[in-house]
Amino acid sequence: MLWIAFALGAALAWGMYGPSLHKGQVALGNPMRALLCVGVAYFLVGVLVPVATLASQGQLHSFTTGGTAAATWAGVLGAVGAVFIIFAFRNGGTPAYVMPVVFGLAPLINVLYSMATHPPKESPNPLLWVGYLLASAGVALVLYFKPA
Repeated sequence: MLWIAFALGAALAWGMYGPSLHKGQVALGNPMRALLCVGVAYFLVGVLVPVATLASQGQLHSFTTGGTAAATWAGVLGAVGAVFIIFAFRNGGTPAYVMPVVFGLAPLINVLYSMATHPPKESPNPLLWVGYLLASAGVALVLYFKPA
């Protein structure tokens, strides 16, 4: 059950991501400066930490082509997502609008993509689709009643 603590940590970090990125983008005056800072942070956390950890474990070898390609593609998707968020802010969106759309729809896309790439052994419960409708309605309600 430790995975729940890590999942909550990711939710906390990503929940604070949009407002923090928006604040930095506004303070820096150019969204590409904010993206550069995000890239530096990705390098520091996403490159130096695993290199140090893998080196200390003697595991800086045996990367497979398939695993490397899939994990690199995942990194590209994460970085492209950050670019889209930056451009959403640049074009008039604010964290109160942009982030509910991103975090409300991302889980729905995740389930569909996961089912397409890892088909379930049995047909999904029909309540899954009810959940989809409720989650979509939740995004709409958050956007409609967001703070001014």
